[in-house]
Amino acid sequence: QVQLVESGGGLVQAGESLTLSCAASPGPRSGGLTVINTMDWYRQAPGKQRELVAGIVRRSTGDDAHIEESFRGRFTVRRDATDNMVYLQMNKLKPDDTGTYICAGNIWTPKGGSNDYWGQGTQVTVSS
Repeated sequence: QVQLVESGGGLVQAGESLTLSCAASPGPRSGGLTVINTMDWYRQAPGKQRELVAGIVRRSTGDDAHIEESFRGRFTVRRDATDNMVYLQMNKLKPDDTGTYICAGNIWTPKGGSNDYWGQGTQVTVSS
């Protein structure tokens, strides 16, 4: 129904910034429209458990964004309703930020209703 596609990963040096994007693309049976209800960013680091990084909840009064404590002050998350994408801005990157960043969200489509979807991830590598 919906495909989540991450982009923006890459190899950077410590202290640099990256902006990751997550696009919610409607499938052929979705009705041609997607509405992001919630979107979370996770990090899968080598040898470690997947951890929540940040997330956003769409509300009629304005989006609620949350950043996990260990990332506050460096990472921000926002939704762009015009292009139906969610962005994770990562500043002051550290080697420990290396990992695969994955977006996962609850997406509404006209034909499918609200369902949960996961992307494949985008790799971020931070060198010291």
